[in-house]
Amino acid sequence: MRKLSFSFALGLIVFLIVLDQTVKAIVERTMQLGQMVDVLPFLALLRAHNDGVAFSMLGGVSHTTLIIVTSLISLGALIYLWRTSIEETGLRIGLALIIGGAVGNIIDRMQHSYVIDYIFFHTPIWSFAIFNLADVFISLGAVLILIDEILLKPRRQST
Repeated sequence: MRKLSFSFALGLIVFLIVLDQTVKAIVERTMQLGQMVDVLPFLALLRAHNDGVAFSMLGGVSHTTLIIVTSLISLGALIYLWRTSIEETGLRIGLALIIGGAVGNIIDRMQHSYVIDYIFFHTPIWSFAIFNLADVFISLGAVLILIDEILLKPRRQST
């Protein structure tokens, strides 16, 4: 796997934040709260406001507390990213995805006291939680870190 510099990871974080905020701004300008636009039979855009964290957990916690906790976690992830080896590309990309997604949601909380969600997977008998692109980044980052730690790290250590 190709080596990933810290400065490239920072650039990726900025790109992810800008992408997340751009999509959320488009959703805000073009959709009313609760409005649903079917994209595919199992996928819709549905504007919702989430005052909790992923899947609306911790909905009763103040947005200030969530901003502080998420900021501290993001700072810790950034320090960890800075301390990782340049050879740990999967880990660095995973951390960048998590930081970019977390900061995107922090910006929402600071602006609105909630996070703008809009991706909705569903069928006539089942539906998944409404989420946003930042949540996708965070989830993908966590999966990538697991893959790196379980599959790639042992290979790096054996060479």
